[in-house]
Amino acid sequence: MEARANLKYARISPRKMSIVLDLIRNKPVDEAMAILQNTPKAASEYLVKLLKSAVANAENNHSMDVSRLYVSKCYACPGPILKRIRPRAQGRAYRVLKRTSHVTLVLKEKE
Repeated sequence: MEARANLKYARISPRKMSIVLDLIRNKPVDEAMAILQNTPKAASEYLVKLLKSAVANAENNHSMDVSRLYVSKCYACPGPILKRIRPRAQGRAYRVLKRTSHVTLVLKEKE
């Protein structure tokens, strides 16, 4: 049995998100929450909220024991890219790509 939570269209690049996801993969939920709350990265704010949502899904929808949960899978996929224009010298324009992420977090119970 597994519980999952998804975050769609997060305004942070998947590359930055996956750095923080690597820190919490295969960790117990309480340890993962402590890591996220003490990590000075922008992605950790998104992931604290997502982890709380996944724990709530496990507890309420699947009646799993919260003390035995761990992060089994977590990954970030690229979402749509917002294309913006940055003015440059002599009337030129440079394109700025603002990337988004779709994040999935899966919790399982330890046997």
